[in-house]
Amino acid sequence: MTTDRVDRSSFSSVKESHGGIAQSFTDSKTSSYLRNEVSNTDNEDAILDDFVSTTGSRTPELEFERQPELGSGMLTNPQSNLFAFTPCDGFRGWKDIPLMAQTIKNVKSKSYSDLARLHRGFQWEISDRDRMDLDVVTEEKGALQTGKSRLESLPTELLGAIIDQLATDIPPNGFSARNIDLMSLLLTSHTMHSVTLATLYNQVTIPHSRIFAKFLSHVSSHPALGTIVRRLDFSHFNPTCAGMTARERSETMNLIPETLLRCLSLTPNLREFLAQEHIDNDLSSEVLKTLLCDLPRLKALDLCACSSANFRDAFTNVLSTPDLLPAALPITRLSLHECTILPSSTFDILLPRLPHLTHLDVAHTRITSTALQSIPPTARLTHLNLSKCSFLNGAAVVDFLSTHPAAQHLVYLNLAMDPKSHEMLPATLLTALLPRLPSTLRSLNLNGSKMDSTHIPLLLPLSKHIEELGLGRHLSLPDIQALFVPDERLPLPQQLSWTPHSLRYIDVSDLSSAELDLGSLFGPRCPVLKSVAEPLEVIEVGADVLKRLERSKPVLDRVGWCVKEAGRRAWLVRKRDRVTDDGGRGWKWGACYWGMRKVPVARAEVGGMYGHYMFKR
Repeated sequence: MTTDRVDRSSFSSVKESHGGIAQSFTDSKTSSYLRNEVSNTDNEDAILDDFVSTTGSRTPELEFERQPELGSGMLTNPQSNLFAFTPCDGFRGWKDIPLMAQTIKNVKSKSYSDLARLHRGFQWEISDRDRMDLDVVTEEKGALQTGKSRLESLPTELLGAIIDQLATDIPPNGFSARNIDLMSLLLTSHTMHSVTLATLYNQVTIPHSRIFAKFLSHVSSHPALGTIVRRLDFSHFNPTCAGMTARERSETMNLIPETLLRCLSLTPNLREFLAQEHIDNDLSSEVLKTLLCDLPRLKALDLCACSSANFRDAFTNVLSTPDLLPAALPITRLSLHECTILPSSTFDILLPRLPHLTHLDVAHTRITSTALQSIPPTARLTHLNLSKCSFLNGAAVVDFLSTHPAAQHLVYLNLAMDPKSHEMLPATLLTALLPRLPSTLRSLNLNGSKMDSTHIPLLLPLSKHIEELGLGRHLSLPDIQALFVPDERLPLPQQLSWTPHSLRYIDVSDLSSAELDLGSLFGPRCPVLKSVAEPLEVIEVGADVLKRLERSKPVLDRVGWCVKEAGRRAWLVRKRDRVTDDGGRGWKWGACYWGMRKVPVARAEVGGMYGHYMFKR
């Protein structure tokens, strides 16, 4: 069993690199599948010689030609950490099997039984005259019968939970074999086979179109496998497909609207469908109609950054006849993050049909205030992302957050705006909003809003339960300090009764280098970077501040902080000798680091294009 999940990457992916300082990410700007110099034959075998689900565990990076240690036996797969096998004394290798010349061209199967039928016997089989006297093995008293081991006797739910530890949400690099350990478990026993199948097919990740074709072939041949599938994940989908041109990919017809529609028809129990911009042209009207109307168990739908004209036309075509849609859709978690091309009418029709909505990400879309208010009162929103929604009215947003029954249990709220294009929350509206935010809140982003020192007392009660806080414009360093330590001018009893903050991350990227005053920030009297400000460990800064910090590495080392970057974003991160808290929280749904800007709708490790939109933009 392998548990190391470090250094996996996929096309255009950003993933968290665990085991070190917070906000450390690995990035793959080009296809990792093209970085592996392997022959065409190796490529084909690597793709086709295993099951399709890429939920297998990561295996250590061993040299493929490494010789096994003396006495350890031959490895069924050199990249696996499972037990090796030991061949019998007469074994000469598979290549020495003498098959009849007239049939060798037609041999396609490599199974033992098929090969045995083609020949009277194998060269390693021992005749009676050559048979050795073997020691008689006496069954020990109390020995367990075959298939009755203690592991196999565990309840199916518990055994499945153990095998699930071999699964990972992020596919391997290149064309390296997938699911090595899980594939080995399939051959262990009938019990292990049935439980492992559930793990293999429960959550299916599709990194490129050949894997999709292989998966579709399996579930078409064995429809029962399709009923196991609960998640189809295209967030790691690689559009380059091993160096094929766009014309070649279209001619293969592996992933096209027709095959995707067929796949959905074979997975009737699907609960999570995760897509992204690289497959938006394959989301036809029929596919979208199936997702919205024909999958009664679908709970999560993520269409992150799908913004092609074909996608827009397909979506509007499905919604053009609202009477054909169910009055209530089963979807509880919906992400249309960066679906900039969808018209406002899309949200007017869709949102009233989501009575059990808990997660809604409509960042940088054309959602209107009317559509927002149309969310049914029976919904119970915990995650809401309204960042960069320029069609929203600030007063209507404040009214929704203050009075709408669906918004009274928020845990994650992103109201960030680009003030150059739209200012949703001026100072007066912000003053009205802050006292009305719920105590359940753990992440609040107010980037782009107009703030001043009068808002700090309103933020103080929130800082006692919020862990992530994005601040607006026009604040100063003394204003920020007031969030972490009591004002020295307060009476002593009030200072002693001060309730410590819970902030681990603050975003001050709206503040210029002059407003942040780096000279004072690194000075001896400022508490923000000192241990007194803990548990604060991450401070996000803007581009102009980053330029100055890059020239201040000795100063950063002296105060025990460092700079981390990813795409357009940069952070000051506190150095720690040992990690006592990896940042994982239930409300992050798989992420561990701070400041995510995309709402996850499925519990999974951060990676693929979703990681890009969470932490790089």
